[in-house]
Amino acid sequence: MPKARIIAYYLPQFHPIPENDLWWGKGFTEWTNVSKAKPLFKNHQQPKTPADLGFYDLRIPEVREQQAEMARSFGIEGFCYWHYWFGNGKRLLEKPFEDVLRSGKPDLGFSLAWANVSWGGLPYGDKYKRLLIEQTYPGEEDFKKHFYEVLPAFLDERYIKIHKKPIFTIYNPKGLPNPNKFIDLWNKLAQENGLEGIHFIAYQHFDYPYKKFGFDSLTPPSPSHLFNRVKYNVLDRAVNKITGYRLNQLKKGTLKLRNIYTHKQILEASDYSDLDDGLKFFPSCSPNWDHTPRSGNKGQVIIDQKPEYFYNNLENCYKRIENNDPEEKIIFVKAWNEWAEGNYLEPDLSSGTENLEQISKFLNK
Repeated sequence: MPKARIIAYYLPQFHPIPENDLWWGKGFTEWTNVSKAKPLFKNHQQPKTPADLGFYDLRIPEVREQQAEMARSFGIEGFCYWHYWFGNGKRLLEKPFEDVLRSGKPDLGFSLAWANVSWGGLPYGDKYKRLLIEQTYPGEEDFKKHFYEVLPAFLDERYIKIHKKPIFTIYNPKGLPNPNKFIDLWNKLAQENGLEGIHFIAYQHFDYPYKKFGFDSLTPPSPSHLFNRVKYNVLDRAVNKITGYRLNQLKKGTLKLRNIYTHKQILEASDYSDLDDGLKFFPSCSPNWDHTPRSGNKGQVIIDQKPEYFYNNLENCYKRIENNDPEEKIIFVKAWNEWAEGNYLEPDLSSGTENLEQISKFLNK
């Protein structure tokens, strides 16, 4: 097996759907937010422009093949597709993954992460704070329907597993009314359908009692968990106390955009040596981040990005898992293609494949 198993989160949003047409206008995709982004401070690199793959449409099989070939060539084991099930059988953005599943192509590993949250408000770029669609939990019968909806994926030989158990990540375990009941039911159904069970991963911060609620492991939200772990120096604390602003804000000359972090701060926050050895988690890192295309001055931005910092971040992640069983040497990267969050591995016109090259360098060291 490789040094580590690199899995990149994958956003299946880049194609029109009727709901987005209704909410945002005909033909809307995330590219709409990406292309209209504006710089908010000096040397702020917006808008971001994709390079090799262009402004693609995920309904096109050749695009998905090109993505997979690129990921594979730099050592990525697979994509973790965001999966949307809102209750009562309601799904959104399912077409790209369903095409991958049905066609058998591309031949790249995959897993699913259930993004079980309501849509609306600032995270989705909606200044009007509308509730676009609500996440619901109708009960056990709906849990069963949900299981059988994803069972063909679990049974696919490409599905990423740990000790023969397909991994399934739950984005918002706190929102699930009874996680233990849900997990017990799905494990029972999995075993009835020829699987060993399911390896459940809670997408939560380190203080979440994942074992208590039946999860096998945890993976921290990235990069928000690193934002929370940033340690400010004496000067920054003093400036903040006197002015109410952070040094990064003052250096960039922007008083409205408060959440600015340097890439070096994020790297330093990825030192996990302070965490309990008994905490079973798969670390997650981000090569970049700039949420302003969606949320403007209320977004978070990582500035002074350097590919070597991303490499060092991967190394910090590896220190946490290097003594794990080989199948559990997993590092998640957020993300493959979250372009409106300024969070992607795909090449852009300014940095090309630099971040992908760091993954290859890390795996081959």
